[in-house]
Amino acid sequence: MSEELLPLKGTNYKNLISYQKAEVIYRLTYYFCHKYLRRGDRTIDQMVQAARSGKQNIVEGCAASVTSSKTEIKLLNVAKASLHELLVDFEDYLHTRNHCQWETNSVEVEAMRRIGKEHNDSAYFMKLAETRSAETIANMVIVLIKQADYLLYRQLQRLSTDFLNDGGFSEKMMRLRKANREKL
Repeated sequence: MSEELLPLKGTNYKNLISYQKAEVIYRLTYYFCHKYLRRGDRTIDQMVQAARSGKQNIVEGCAASVTSSKTEIKLLNVAKASLHELLVDFEDYLHTRNHCQWETNSVEVEAMRRIGKEHNDSAYFMKLAETRSAETIANMVIVLIKQADYLLYRQLQRLSTDFLNDGGFSEKMMRLRKANREKL
């Protein structure tokens, strides 16, 4: 049997579109908060930490995947929850300042969805942000969060299916132990 108990590494998080999207969200959030919110506003720390948590929990979940499907799934769900928290913060920002939130199927949302599908590079989005208003950046991030949420949902579905089909680390240990015994 060529299956290894401990592969050299888990999922390469940098290749995951969900991670790339979360990194863009983090960078845009950091920029947005430090440019458009008043110094001393607690919301800055909360929003930046929610964005960071979204990104970092993907990293931690991928690292844990080597020995624990359960931990990987839990941490990806924490990433998803953190991004939801951030989504509400951006929506609150728009509403409390009487800015418009883009309608679900508006021209702006459709354009941003397309851009979000075509680009996952933080530098690309940061360049856009430099020439956009706070209202536009907040709406951009909202669309990106919804895309990341969908990607994480799909990732969680795949991990659940893989677990149901192949089991987790404990089942793998049992298979390998049984195969080793049969060799003897």
